[in-house]
Amino acid sequence: MKALVLLNMGGPNNLEEVELFLKNMFNDENILTIKNPLLRRFVAYMITNARKKEARKNYEELGGKSPLNFYTDKLIAKLQKRLPDLYITKAMRYTPPFAKDAIKELVARNVKEVYLLPLYPHYSTTTTKSSLEDFYNTAKGLGFHARFHDIANFYHNRRFNEAIIERLEEASVGIDTKEYDLIFSAHSLPQSIIKRGDPYLYEVTEHVEILKDLLGSRFNEYHLAFQSKLGPVKWLEPSLEETLQKLPNKRVLIYPISFILDNSETEFELHIEYAKIAERLGYADYRVARCVNDSDTFVEALADIYQGM
Repeated sequence: MKALVLLNMGGPNNLEEVELFLKNMFNDENILTIKNPLLRRFVAYMITNARKKEARKNYEELGGKSPLNFYTDKLIAKLQKRLPDLYITKAMRYTPPFAKDAIKELVARNVKEVYLLPLYPHYSTTTTKSSLEDFYNTAKGLGFHARFHDIANFYHNRRFNEAIIERLEEASVGIDTKEYDLIFSAHSLPQSIIKRGDPYLYEVTEHVEILKDLLGSRFNEYHLAFQSKLGPVKWLEPSLEETLQKLPNKRVLIYPISFILDNSETEFELHIEYAKIAERLGYADYRVARCVNDSDTFVEALADIYQGM
Protein backbone atom coordinates (compact mmCIF):
# COMPACT_ATOMS: atom_id res chain seq x y z
CA MET A 1 0.00 0.00 0.00
CA LYS A 2 1.11 3.58 -0.72
CA ALA A 3 0.67 6.62 1.50
CA LEU A 4 1.09 10.36 1.14
CA VAL A 5 2.12 12.22 4.30
CA LEU A 6 1.71 15.99 4.42
CA LEU A 7 4.37 17.55 6.65
CA ASN A 8 4.02 20.89 8.37
CA MET A 9 5.16 22.75 11.47
CA GLY A 10 1.81 22.35 13.21
CA GLY A 11 0.18 24.69 15.66
CA PRO A 12 -1.49 24.50 19.07
CA ASN A 13 -4.70 22.43 19.05
CA ASN A 14 -5.70 24.19 22.28
CA LEU A 15 -4.31 26.79 24.64
CA GLU A 16 -2.60 24.14 26.74
CA GLU A 17 -0.39 23.25 23.74
CA VAL A 18 0.94 26.79 23.22
CA GLU A 19 3.91 26.22 25.52
CA LEU A 20 4.60 22.81 23.95
CA PHE A 21 4.58 24.41 20.49
CA LEU A 22 7.07 27.10 21.50
CA LYS A 23 9.27 24.68 23.42
CA ASN A 24 9.54 22.22 20.54
CA MET A 25 10.10 24.95 17.96
CA PHE A 26 12.91 26.67 19.80
CA ASN A 27 14.56 23.35 20.69
CA ASP A 28 14.78 22.55 16.96
CA GLU A 29 18.46 22.88 16.04
CA ASN A 30 17.39 24.02 12.56
CA ILE A 31 15.57 26.98 14.13
CA LEU A 32 17.85 27.88 16.99
CA THR A 33 21.22 27.08 15.43
CA ILE A 34 23.27 26.84 18.63
CA LYS A 35 25.63 23.87 18.38
CA ASN A 36 25.90 23.22 22.12
CA PRO A 37 22.68 21.27 22.98
CA LEU A 38 22.72 22.32 26.63
CA LEU A 39 23.04 25.97 25.74
CA ARG A 40 20.36 25.62 23.05
CA ARG A 41 17.93 24.07 25.55
CA PHE A 42 18.63 26.89 28.02
CA VAL A 43 18.08 29.61 25.41
CA ALA A 44 14.94 27.80 24.15
CA TYR A 45 13.63 27.69 27.73
CA MET A 46 14.24 31.42 28.17
CA ILE A 47 12.56 32.35 24.84
CA THR A 48 9.59 30.08 25.55
CA ASN A 49 9.06 31.58 28.99
CA ALA A 50 9.32 35.09 27.59
CA ARG A 51 6.86 34.50 24.74
CA LYS A 52 4.27 32.04 26.04
CA LYS A 53 1.99 34.59 27.73
CA GLU A 54 1.75 36.82 24.64
CA ALA A 55 1.43 33.82 22.32
CA ARG A 56 -1.38 32.37 24.41
CA LYS A 57 -3.20 35.72 24.25
CA ASN A 58 -2.83 35.79 20.46
CA TYR A 59 -4.28 32.29 20.12
CA GLU A 60 -7.16 33.30 22.37
CA GLU A 61 -8.06 35.89 19.73
CA LEU A 62 -8.09 33.09 17.16
CA GLY A 63 -10.55 30.99 19.14
CA GLY A 64 -8.08 29.19 21.40
CA LYS A 65 -6.18 27.22 18.76
CA SER A 66 -4.24 27.47 15.53
CA PRO A 67 -6.37 27.56 12.36
CA LEU A 68 -3.68 25.57 10.56
CA ASN A 69 -4.98 22.23 11.85
CA PHE A 70 -8.50 22.95 10.58
CA TYR A 71 -7.26 23.82 7.09
CA THR A 72 -4.94 20.81 7.04
CA ASP A 73 -7.81 18.43 7.75
CA LYS A 74 -9.99 20.04 5.07
CA LEU A 75 -7.15 19.75 2.58
CA ILE A 76 -6.55 16.08 3.40
CA ALA A 77 -10.27 15.27 3.03
CA LYS A 78 -10.38 16.82 -0.45
CA LEU A 79 -7.09 15.31 -1.52
CA GLN A 80 -8.18 11.86 -0.34
CA LYS A 81 -11.17 12.05 -2.69
CA ARG A 82 -8.89 13.19 -5.51
CA LEU A 83 -6.36 10.39 -4.90
CA PRO A 84 -8.49 7.48 -3.59
CA ASP A 85 -5.79 4.84 -4.12
CA LEU A 86 -3.53 6.53 -1.59
CA TYR A 87 -3.79 6.69 2.18
CA ILE A 88 -3.28 10.35 3.11
CA THR A 89 -2.32 11.58 6.54
CA LYS A 90 -0.28 14.33 8.23
CA ALA A 91 2.70 14.69 10.53
CA MET A 92 3.38 17.91 12.40
CA ARG A 93 6.77 19.06 13.59
CA TYR A 94 5.97 20.79 16.88
CA THR A 95 2.47 19.72 17.97
CA PRO A 96 0.41 16.51 17.69
CA PRO A 97 0.02 14.53 15.58
CA PHE A 98 3.79 14.04 15.43
CA ALA A 99 5.78 11.91 12.99
CA LYS A 100 5.61 8.99 15.43
CA ASP A 101 1.80 9.12 15.32
CA ALA A 102 1.72 9.11 11.52
CA ILE A 103 4.21 6.24 11.38
CA LYS A 104 2.09 4.14 13.71
CA GLU A 105 -0.82 4.63 11.28
CA LEU A 106 1.38 3.62 8.35
CA VAL A 107 2.59 0.47 10.12
CA ALA A 108 -0.98 -0.49 11.05
CA ARG A 109 -1.99 -0.16 7.40
CA ASN A 110 1.03 -2.13 6.18
CA VAL A 111 2.23 0.77 4.05
CA LYS A 112 5.33 -0.09 2.00
CA GLU A 113 5.81 3.10 -0.02
CA VAL A 114 5.65 6.60 1.47
CA TYR A 115 5.52 9.95 -0.28
CA LEU A 116 6.52 12.85 1.96
CA LEU A 117 5.24 16.26 0.91
CA PRO A 118 6.34 19.19 3.10
CA LEU A 119 3.75 21.96 2.76
CA TYR A 120 6.39 24.61 2.20
CA PRO A 121 6.64 25.93 -1.37
CA HIS A 122 10.24 27.10 -0.88
CA TYR A 123 13.06 25.01 0.58
CA SER A 124 14.58 26.08 3.86
CA THR A 125 16.61 24.26 6.47
CA THR A 126 14.20 25.72 9.04
CA THR A 127 11.11 24.18 7.46
CA THR A 128 11.56 21.55 4.72
CA LYS A 129 14.80 20.08 6.05
CA SER A 130 13.56 20.14 9.63
CA SER A 131 10.30 18.32 8.80
CA LEU A 132 11.91 15.69 6.56
CA GLU A 133 14.77 15.11 8.97
CA ASP A 134 12.35 14.66 11.85
CA PHE A 135 10.26 12.13 9.91
CA TYR A 136 13.24 10.08 8.73
CA ASN A 137 14.90 10.07 12.15
CA THR A 138 11.65 9.01 13.80
CA ALA A 139 11.09 6.26 11.22
CA LYS A 140 14.61 4.96 11.83
CA GLY A 141 14.12 5.05 15.60
CA LEU A 142 10.86 3.10 15.32
CA GLY A 143 12.33 0.59 12.89
CA PHE A 144 9.91 1.59 10.14
CA HIS A 145 11.26 0.63 6.75
CA ALA A 146 9.57 1.63 3.51
CA ARG A 147 10.38 3.01 0.11
CA PHE A 148 10.48 6.78 0.64
CA HIS A 149 10.05 9.66 -1.79
CA ASP A 150 10.16 13.34 -0.89
CA ILE A 151 10.08 16.76 -2.51
CA ALA A 152 12.13 19.85 -1.71
CA ASN A 153 9.93 22.62 -3.15
CA PHE A 154 7.09 23.22 -5.57
CA TYR A 155 6.88 26.95 -6.20
CA HIS A 156 7.37 26.39 -9.95
CA ASN A 157 4.23 24.26 -10.23
CA ARG A 158 1.79 25.84 -12.70
CA ARG A 159 -1.40 24.75 -10.93
CA PHE A 160 -0.08 25.98 -7.59
CA ASN A 161 0.55 29.44 -9.05
CA GLU A 162 -2.90 29.40 -10.64
CA ALA A 163 -4.32 28.73 -7.17
CA ILE A 164 -2.46 31.77 -5.82
CA ILE A 165 -3.79 33.98 -8.61
CA GLU A 166 -7.32 32.75 -7.86
CA ARG A 167 -6.88 33.88 -4.24
CA LEU A 168 -5.67 37.28 -5.43
CA GLU A 169 -8.71 37.58 -7.66
CA GLU A 170 -11.04 36.65 -4.80
CA ALA A 171 -9.48 39.35 -2.63
CA SER A 172 -9.75 41.91 -5.44
CA VAL A 173 -13.47 41.68 -6.13
CA GLY A 174 -14.97 45.13 -6.51
CA ILE A 175 -11.70 47.06 -6.83
CA ASP A 176 -9.48 48.28 -9.64
CA THR A 177 -6.23 46.39 -8.97
CA LYS A 178 -4.25 48.91 -11.03
CA GLU A 179 -4.78 51.32 -8.14
CA TYR A 180 -3.28 48.84 -5.64
CA ASP A 181 0.25 47.73 -4.81
CA LEU A 182 0.65 44.00 -4.27
CA ILE A 183 2.96 43.02 -1.42
CA PHE A 184 4.19 39.45 -1.26
CA SER A 185 4.79 38.83 2.44
CA ALA A 186 7.18 36.00 3.31
CA HIS A 187 8.18 34.61 6.67
CA SER A 188 11.48 36.18 7.61
CA LEU A 189 14.68 34.34 8.54
CA PRO A 190 17.86 35.46 10.28
CA GLN A 191 20.35 36.59 7.65
CA SER A 192 22.95 34.31 9.24
CA ILE A 193 20.94 31.26 8.10
CA ILE A 194 20.90 32.56 4.52
CA LYS A 195 24.65 33.22 4.66
CA ARG A 196 25.20 29.57 5.59
CA GLY A 197 23.72 28.55 2.23
CA ASP A 198 19.97 28.27 2.89
CA PRO A 199 18.29 28.81 -0.53
CA TYR A 200 15.06 30.21 0.90
CA LEU A 201 15.64 33.85 -0.06
CA TYR A 202 16.63 32.93 -3.62
CA GLU A 203 13.56 30.71 -4.07
CA VAL A 204 11.12 33.24 -2.62
CA THR A 205 12.59 35.98 -4.81
CA GLU A 206 12.35 33.77 -7.90
CA HIS A 207 8.77 32.87 -7.01
CA VAL A 208 7.86 36.56 -6.84
CA GLU A 209 9.28 37.01 -10.34
CA ILE A 210 7.25 34.05 -11.62
CA LEU A 211 4.04 35.51 -10.22
CA LYS A 212 4.86 39.00 -11.51
CA ASP A 213 5.25 37.55 -15.01
CA LEU A 214 1.91 35.76 -14.71
CA LEU A 215 0.11 38.82 -13.33
CA GLY A 216 1.65 41.33 -15.73
CA SER A 217 0.34 44.86 -15.22
CA ARG A 218 -2.68 43.94 -13.09
CA PHE A 219 -1.30 45.83 -10.09
CA ASN A 220 0.31 49.24 -9.73
CA GLU A 221 3.58 47.91 -8.26
CA TYR A 222 4.91 44.69 -6.77
CA HIS A 223 6.95 44.33 -3.57
CA LEU A 224 8.52 41.59 -1.45
CA ALA A 225 8.56 42.08 2.31
CA PHE A 226 9.19 39.89 5.36
CA GLN A 227 7.19 39.27 8.52
CA SER A 228 7.44 37.39 11.83
CA LYS A 229 10.96 38.40 12.86
CA LEU A 230 11.96 37.52 16.40
CA GLY A 231 14.82 38.69 18.57
CA PRO A 232 17.69 41.17 18.14
CA VAL A 233 19.65 39.43 15.34
CA LYS A 234 19.68 40.72 11.75
CA TRP A 235 16.70 39.39 9.76
CA LEU A 236 15.78 39.52 6.10
CA GLU A 237 14.70 42.95 4.91
CA PRO A 238 12.64 44.94 4.25
CA SER A 239 10.16 44.10 6.96
CA LEU A 240 6.48 44.36 6.12
CA GLU A 241 6.07 47.23 8.56
CA GLU A 242 8.92 49.17 6.94
CA THR A 243 7.39 48.56 3.52
CA LEU A 244 4.00 49.84 4.65
CA GLN A 245 5.64 52.91 6.14
CA LYS A 246 7.47 53.81 2.92
CA LEU A 247 4.82 53.15 0.27
CA PRO A 248 3.29 56.32 -1.19
CA ASN A 249 0.31 54.32 -2.46
CA LYS A 250 -2.11 53.76 0.42
CA ARG A 251 -4.04 50.94 -1.22
CA VAL A 252 -2.42 47.52 -0.84
CA LEU A 253 -3.17 43.85 -1.15
CA ILE A 254 -1.01 41.42 0.83
CA TYR A 255 -0.35 37.86 -0.30
CA PRO A 256 1.39 35.51 2.21
CA ILE A 257 3.70 33.93 -0.37
CA SER A 258 5.57 31.53 1.90
CA PHE A 259 2.45 30.11 3.55
CA ILE A 260 0.23 27.35 2.16
CA LEU A 261 -2.36 27.18 4.95
CA ASP A 262 -3.73 30.05 6.96
CA ASN A 263 -2.28 30.06 10.47
CA SER A 264 -1.55 32.46 13.31
CA GLU A 265 0.99 34.34 11.19
CA THR A 266 -1.63 35.10 8.55
CA GLU A 267 -4.88 35.27 10.49
CA PHE A 268 -3.43 37.10 13.49
CA GLU A 269 -0.35 38.96 12.23
CA LEU A 270 -1.57 39.96 8.76
CA HIS A 271 -5.32 40.23 9.33
CA ILE A 272 -5.17 41.85 12.78
CA GLU A 273 -1.75 43.26 13.76
CA TYR A 274 -0.66 44.68 10.41
CA ALA A 275 -4.18 45.88 9.69
CA LYS A 276 -3.88 48.08 12.78
CA ILE A 277 -0.50 49.35 11.57
CA ALA A 278 -1.97 50.16 8.15
CA GLU A 279 -4.84 52.04 9.78
CA ARG A 280 -2.40 54.05 11.88
CA LEU A 281 -0.41 54.88 8.72
CA GLY A 282 -3.51 56.22 7.01
CA TYR A 283 -4.11 53.49 4.46
CA ALA A 284 -7.28 53.95 2.41
CA ASP A 285 -7.57 50.19 1.89
CA TYR A 286 -5.56 47.31 3.34
CA ARG A 287 -6.47 43.82 2.14
CA VAL A 288 -5.06 40.36 2.79
CA ALA A 289 -5.63 37.43 0.44
CA ARG A 290 -6.28 34.00 1.89
CA CYS A 291 -3.72 31.24 1.53
CA VAL A 292 -4.47 28.54 -1.03
CA ASN A 293 -5.68 26.27 1.81
CA ASP A 294 -7.96 23.57 0.37
CA SER A 295 -8.90 25.31 -2.89
CA ASP A 296 -9.85 22.94 -5.71
CA THR A 297 -7.01 24.26 -7.86
CA PHE A 298 -4.47 23.67 -5.11
CA VAL A 299 -5.79 20.13 -4.60
CA GLU A 300 -5.15 19.58 -8.32
CA ALA A 301 -1.68 21.08 -7.87
CA LEU A 302 -0.89 18.63 -5.06
CA ALA A 303 -2.12 15.73 -7.18
CA ASP A 304 0.16 16.97 -9.96
CA ILE A 305 3.10 17.33 -7.56
CA TYR A 306 2.54 13.83 -6.15
CA GLN A 307 2.34 12.29 -9.60
CA GLY A 308 5.63 13.94 -10.49
CA MET A 309 7.49 12.63 -7.42
